[in-house]
Amino acid sequence: MIDHVLVDRHAAVQIIRMNRPDKKNAITRAMYGAMAAALTEADSDPSIRASVFLGVPGAFSSGNDLADFLAVAQGGEGGTEVFDFLMALARSQKPILSGVDGIAVGIGTTLNLHCDLTFATPRTVFRTPFVELGLVPEAGSSLLAPAILGRQQAFALLAFGEGFSAEKAKETGLIYAVVDESELEQTVLKAAEEIAAKPPEALRIARDLMRGDRSELIARIKEEGTHFAARLKSDEARAAFMAFMARKSAG
Repeated sequence: MIDHVLVDRHAAVQIIRMNRPDKKNAITRAMYGAMAAALTEADSDPSIRASVFLGVPGAFSSGNDLADFLAVAQGGEGGTEVFDFLMALARSQKPILSGVDGIAVGIGTTLNLHCDLTFATPRTVFRTPFVELGLVPEAGSSLLAPAILGRQQAFALLAFGEGFSAEKAKETGLIYAVVDESELEQTVLKAAEEIAAKPPEALRIARDLMRGDRSELIARIKEEGTHFAARLKSDEARAAFMAFMARKSAG
């Protein structure tokens, strides 16, 4: 089976690449598990100074794999892989960067709220159709997005379901910079290398000061998760998933 998450090293930078192009990088439970393991490894390995998330051309991530969602909605169990990944993001001790190109849906958007620097291409659109699917925000986004974007822009993104262009994402503070597709990965890796070369203890303290106490974030992720799990098994969500799958099959 093709590895849907590729983990590589570039000097002191760990590269975590979502690699499921045929499904536009829809993230499965196994992919979440692999990414959680990579972030945990980065924290425990002093030779890793920064991690970078990348996707494939045209697709950072289309969000959670809907087959996994549907299985839970129909009475299955969800496992701990998603929660493990979100905890690894929230607790990360090393800088995290991302390079986003094209589709960035759901976790493909909210993951970047945890990143220290995000670069995106002009064709990127950030979108979180949680409410449309009968769900609620996840990954601590209900806490992080209002703090970063302001309450009304956060509502537009997380509840109204507005798609944010790369330029709007930069204006609102969701991302750091917009760069051409041909320069995206080179730009992200160059920034990661520069960060990795800085005095690590001073960098850790500075980052921790800016991020603040993480207990509130961790508590919010757990609270969101409780609502999310309940909503997955709701009639609203089941109907929304089935309608989405029907439209997808018809298209």
